[in-house]
Amino acid sequence: MPLKELRGLTSIVTGAAKRIGREIALELGSEGVNVVIHYSGSENDAKSLKAELEAKGVKAWTLQADFSRGGYDGFIERALGLAGKADILVNNASVFPRNTLDEITFEGLVANIQINAWAPFVLSRDFAGLVKKGKIINMLDSRLTGYDWTHVEYILSKHVFAELTKMTAVQYAPDITVNGVNPGLILPPPGKDQSYLEKLNSTVPLKKHGNPQEIAAAILYLLKTEFLTGEVINVDGGRHIMEYGRGPHPD
Repeated sequence: MPLKELRGLTSIVTGAAKRIGREIALELGSEGVNVVIHYSGSENDAKSLKAELEAKGVKAWTLQADFSRGGYDGFIERALGLAGKADILVNNASVFPRNTLDEITFEGLVANIQINAWAPFVLSRDFAGLVKKGKIINMLDSRLTGYDWTHVEYILSKHVFAELTKMTAVQYAPDITVNGVNPGLILPPPGKDQSYLEKLNSTVPLKKHGNPQEIAAAILYLLKTEFLTGEVINVDGGRHIMEYGRGPHPD
């Protein structure tokens, strides 16, 4: 059976204005999918992406929300008010602060959970309740098979999100599918250049880093297939099966 055609569907992509979120939105647009572009502070980037998507012949809307200030409440309703409908939700927005076990605080952990786990859960719950039938994709992390010793608050919040991904896949079936993608070495953190990735290539079985287009390709597959839910694809060159998670991060 051929994979599902996506043309004419409408997606909501959080954190879409920059980095991996931007590539996801552009690839969806190339498939004929209309896109609601969520952003927090990157208004100019969101407007630029909107123009690029419209040049592909699809509809696009920008929608601002600060998830650190409760902007997830009512967000799906606002998106539906703009686009009229939604078939796809991609929970991509996240924060990635650097801290170790010695540095984490309760307040910092809560702040990470709020954006990286609670906000996408609320969006997913509202999406399932309002659209009745559709697909949810959650962006997780290949380090969930081990640890991230230099981003502890972040990785703990992603563990919460990973469990919610499985639970919502069961809860919202059969009309809503919930799947995930675990990116590995794809983009350097903000403020770092490509050399950051290159020096970590040795930690990957394929001895190279990936690119955002490979993340988008995995998402497209999960959206086109009709017999997957609760599945998480590792797009990391095999890094999740290495022993790197058992000690301090190589950098």
